[in-house]
Amino acid sequence: MNDYVESTMEPFVISTLIFPEKYLGSMLELCTTHRGEIQNHTFIDESRVMLKCRLPMAEIVTDFFDKLKSKSQGFASFDYEEAGYDASDLVKMEVLLNGEAVDALAAVMHKSSVVVAGREIASRLKDVIRRQLFDIIIQTTANGKIVARETVKQLRKNVTAKCYGGDITRKMKLLNKQKEGKKRMKRIGKVDLPHEAFLTIVKRAE
Repeated sequence: MNDYVESTMEPFVISTLIFPEKYLGSMLELCTTHRGEIQNHTFIDESRVMLKCRLPMAEIVTDFFDKLKSKSQGFASFDYEEAGYDASDLVKMEVLLNGEAVDALAAVMHKSSVVVAGREIASRLKDVIRRQLFDIIIQTTANGKIVARETVKQLRKNVTAKCYGGDITRKMKLLNKQKEGKKRMKRIGKVDLPHEAFLTIVKRAE
C-alpha cells in the first residue's frame, strides 16, 4: 500500500454451511466467488450436506449472508470461527468528488476486487448523489490510478427564458455569465452526500 509496508494481513474464518443437497453447486459457487478455499463437504444425512470453507472475514461482513439465504431459498445455515491472519494483497480504494478525497468512503479490499468494486461504487454513487448547479465528477482510485469515473450532470436553468425576440447579444451575455458562475461554483461548491452514499461501500451488486 506504500513503500514502507512490508506486508499486509487480513483475518480469516473457518465457515460451516449446512443445506439441502440440491443447493451444493450454488453454495460452492458462493464460497469460491468470495475468495473461499473449500476444505471438505460431507453428507450428514440422506438429504443434507455440511460444507467447510476458509474465507476472508472481509468477504462475510457485507452481503454474504443475504446471498446465502437467497441462493438456498432460506434453507442454508451458516456459522464460523476465527482462523487467524494470512498475508494478503490489499489495496486502499479511495473515492474522489471533484478531485477531493472523501475519507468516509475509502475502503481497503483485495487487489482482485478493485476493478469490479470501483466501477460498482462509482455507478451507485452516481445514482444517489443529487444533481446540483455544477457537474460532480466521481472517481474511484487505487495505487494512484483511476479505476472508474462517472459524472453527475449539473442542473440547467434557462436564464434566457425572459428574453423575448431576437436580442442575441443579451442572450449571449446571460449565458456567459451563467457559465462563469458555474465555474466559480464548481471551485467552491460543496457536494452534499446523502446517507445512501455510505451504504454503497458495504453493498455489492448481485
